[in-house]
Amino acid sequence: QVKLVESGGGLVQPGGSLRLSCAASGLTFSLYDVSWYRQPPGKERELVATVTDTSGSTNYADSVKGRFTISRDNTKYTVYLQMNGLKPEDTAVYYCHAKFQLGSLNYWGQGTQVTVSS
Repeated sequence: QVKLVESGGGLVQPGGSLRLSCAASGLTFSLYDVSWYRQPPGKERELVATVTDTSGSTNYADSVKGRFTISRDNTKYTVYLQMNGLKPEDTAVYYCHAKFQLGSLNYWGQGTQVTVSS
């Protein structure tokens, strides 16, 4: 019933840009904080960015500050991750995560592959 579906990944050259989308269904979207995580090959999953509401309570990992922007559109039930100035070390599977603001309920998307290579 609850689904988070990521899209927008792909192959991009260093210095390029991608916009990832996370489309939600089956939940009251505005009651969830949404984050992007990523998992590089052979490494553990790490937090990239979080947005708590539409007005923009956001946080970013140091490695992406100034390059990535997280945003949400509650009317479209979608969260975005705009990625600029991509580097090879950004290569990873990127996952969307939604956490209920009033309890421990949380959900994961299936992931989308981002590959940064010349």
